[in-house]
Amino acid sequence: MFGVNASQIRFYEKEFDVLQPKKNKKGNRLFTPEDIENLKIIFHLVDDKGFTLKGAKDHLKNNSGDVKENQKIIASLEKLKDFLLKLNEEI
Repeated sequence: MFGVNASQIRFYEKEFDVLQPKKNKKGNRLFTPEDIENLKIIFHLVDDKGFTLKGAKDHLKNNSGDVKENQKIIASLEKLKDFLLKLNEEI
C-alpha cells in the first residue's frame, strides 16, 4: 500500500504513539482504518513535506485536528485527480 518494507512500518509504529495496531495470536499486526490514516499522514509529513521524525511527531501532537483534516482533503483531491486522468484517457 505504501511501497515500503514492513520494517519501516514497524519502525514508525515504535516511533509514533498514534499507531497502535492490534496483534493476533500469531503476532501479525492488524491495522485499523484510523491507523492507516495516521500512516498516510506520517508518510506525507516525512516523505512529501520533508519533516524529520521529531518534527513530524511534534507537528502531529500540536496540530492533530488540522493535520487529519488536511489529509482528508488531500485524499479527496487525489481521487478527483485520478478520475480526471481516467476521463482524459477515455476522451
